[in-house]
Amino acid sequence: MSGNFRTNFVREPNSLRHHPALVLNADYRPLSYYPLSLWPWQDAIKAAWLDRVQILAEYDKVVRSPSTEIRIPSVVVLKDFVKPQKRVAFTRFNLFLRDGFCCQYCGARGELTFDHVIPRARGGITSWENVVAACSRCNLRKGAKLLSQVGMALRRPPCQPGAEQLRNQGRKFPPNHLHETWLDFLYWDAELEA
Repeated sequence: MSGNFRTNFVREPNSLRHHPALVLNADYRPLSYYPLSLWPWQDAIKAAWLDRVQILAEYDKVVRSPSTEIRIPSVVVLKDFVKPQKRVAFTRFNLFLRDGFCCQYCGARGELTFDHVIPRARGGITSWENVVAACSRCNLRKGAKLLSQVGMALRRPPCQPGAEQLRNQGRKFPPNHLHETWLDFLYWDAELEA
């Protein structure tokens, strides 16, 4: 699956481009899959120095101070468990993630916007149950009309996702780069090949 259609939704700080550390919760699962829970190498070293994380894997690269040489961590696990959020924020990103980054009318991927199934002009509200991801073409075609008036249908009815459902949906969209030391931790519960 190409990652190009989602690049404008996930912005990477420059410090993550070189030697980021995968951050795992105390249960050895990533804090989030999409966006993947990554720290800049500087934050990973600081957390290790402060004894907040355990280093599970390292890069071949080192950083040096006048008195110390430290290998850059590639995977760290938090020593204290961070309780995952149960409530899912109603954001554009989470809406697109719920809908798999595709138009809920035609299935197109790419430049997405959102659409009120029951238009606001007709009393529709902005909620999980009334807003879907839509491509510009479908959004313009539908306009402020009801689906029945324009002969359109939804691929699936919109609903509020649970936090676990959204986390699982995020696993379907791996980042463009996965370091080999991360693989055992990202898909630990995936089915093994026979």
